Parts: sequence; structure tokens; C-alpha cells
Amino acid sequence: MESPPFLLIRNLMSGRILITGSAGFIGFSLSRRLLELGYSVVGLDNMSEYYDVTLKKDRTAMLEREPSFSFHKLDLADRGELDNLFEAENLNTDDVIINLAAQAGVRYSRENPDSYIQSNLIGFFNLLECARKVQCKHLLYASSSSVYGGNTKLPFSEHDNVDHPISLYAATKKSNELLAHVYSYTYDLPTTGLRFFTVYGPWGRPDMALFIFTRAILAGEPIQVFNHGDMHRDFTYIDDIVDGVIRLIDHQPVPNPEWNGDTPDPATSFVPYRIFNIGNHQSVHLLEFIGIIEECLGCKAAIDFQPMQQGDVKATFAEISDLADEVGFRPVTSVREGIGKFIEWYKDYYNDRAQIRLDE
Repeated sequence: MESPPFLLIRNLMSGRILITGSAGFIGFSLSRRLLELGYSVVGLDNMSEYYDVTLKKDRTAMLEREPSFSFHKLDLADRGELDNLFEAENLNTDDVIINLAAQAGVRYSRENPDSYIQSNLIGFFNLLECARKVQCKHLLYASSSSVYGGNTKLPFSEHDNVDHPISLYAATKKSNELLAHVYSYTYDLPTTGLRFFTVYGPWGRPDMALFIFTRAILAGEPIQVFNHGDMHRDFTYIDDIVDGVIRLIDHQPVPNPEWNGDTPDPATSFVPYRIFNIGNHQSVHLLEFIGIIEECLGCKAAIDFQPMQQGDVKATFAEISDLADEVGFRPVTSVREGIGKFIEWYKDYYNDRAQIRLDE
């Protein structure tokens, strides 16, 4: 991925970046890119066992090779430990915070709702409190395309109302946006919410479709396809996601002078608050997505068609014109290219892990 050109002229060493969820898929990928660009990164992760911790440990080990990276195993829900980290690292007004720590997964939120409240609500509140105490330069945080919930008008726009979530996960992400707005209003804290759309790519999460499908097809096992395959998703490659986030780091939101309480715009405010979609602006049919996986693997999938799962939506499609206009964001990775890169990584990574087990 090419460096955003404007980054080449800024002083990369001014201030640091705290990334929560640094052992996760997006957090690791963002941390690695920022370190390549010369930033100092403080990473934080609770190493949750929601999926294979070995993957998280391997990601973190790669980051720890860099002298400008420091890692803390810590749960955001533990307020005392979070306060201690801010004090130990002397985080201050020159620093940026990017919150990517969360309990993810729409379907899992039906099985284990407590973890979503602890991580996504209490954890985020604790981080907001720490951010306002040091008055950090900019707080960016992961929201999700899931907040669009019952909306059916496509593409999804940040300027649309999103008051009808259909999963607990989506509700916690919408709540994050509301909490952030209060802190932007009360404490003049610049906050930017990032609505990610179906992120995929190397080092991805094992609970996501591309990972599940690839593993099952290679093992000769059937894959479950919901809503009988009639699904569309705005699949967004990880490098494009990272590029979008980096472009926003030094783009602190400012009050919108045209904001009107009679016709309130959900994406902006009269305070330093902003919401952006980060997607590919291309909604791909799920069966087409599976077909590309089959082509890249050189084998066919056995498909077990299932009805729609509660909490899922039929289609996602990101309107990204605001992000393009504000910071020049433009996704450049086709779904075919992205799937190919993931499968190449998957084969290399798990072949290496298998060899390690044999050596042991």
C-alpha cells in the first residue's frame, strides 16, 4: 500500500498514538503501518480468547520487533489499570488515541451479551474519561456498518438516521457514537467515529466469512451460507481501511457551522464530532464472493444453504463521498485481488504453524 502523500511532509515523530486492540486484526495492521511510517505506537490488548490467541500473540510478536512499539496486556474495563497505563506512558495533549478494542461479532452477541457491555460500553467509557483528562489531540474509534440496522436505502450514508439497530453489537456501537458526542460537547474533545464495512485480508479474524470459508473448503467441509445466499456485502480490504484511518489521524473534526437543530445532520455536529464510513463502495453478492474464493483455491465449495440469521442484514453498501472529499480517500484493492492476497497469507501462515508443531 502506498503512503498517503500528505504524510510525507508532516513531522511523523511529533506525539504518539495509543491503539487499543493492537493484537486484533485492524489494530495490528494499523499499528504495523504506522510503525513503518515512523510513528511511535503504544499498543493495548486484553488478548481475549474469543478466537485463537495464538494468532494474536503472533501479531504482537511482529510489532514488538520494532523499538518504537510498546505493548500492554490490559482490559479497558479495568479502569484502575487503564489510569496506570496513561500515567506510565505519560500520554498527553500531543498524543492521539485510536480505539479498536471491542467485542466483535453480530451473532456472538446473542450468546454472550455481557462481554459486549463490558468491553464496548464500560471499556469505551473508561477510555473517554482518560482521553478527556489528558485532553488528547484526537480520539478516533471503531464504529460499524452494523449501526445501519433496519435501514434499507442503499448506499448507507452517514447522514441517514440510524436509530433502529437489530443486534446488541450494533447497539453498543451506536452507543459509542452517542457517548463520544457527549464528550465532544462537554469537554471539547475532538472525536471521529469510523464505520467499518466488512473488513478482510491477511491476518484476518477467524470468525469472519473469508476465513471460515477458506478453512472449510480446504478441509473438504461444507460452508454455511445464510439467507440461501441472497446476501450482499461491501467487502473492504484491510490496506484500504488502514489508509482511511491514517488519513484521518491529523484531520481533527471541527464544528459544522451549517448544522441546524431543526434538521439535525447525524454525521456532523455543532461540536468537534464527525462520523465517516470506511468501505469499498461496492456491494458484492455473497455467491460471487464464494466463487472468487473457489477460483483462488482451485476447488469447489460444498454449500449448506441456511435461512437468515437474527441480527444479520441482507445488504451493506458504503457511501464514501464524505471521506473522499475530506481527505482524498479512495479504495484501490479489488475483491479478487484482496481474496488472493488473503489466501496466499493463509497458506503460508498455517503451513508455518504446522511446521513449528512438527519441530516441537
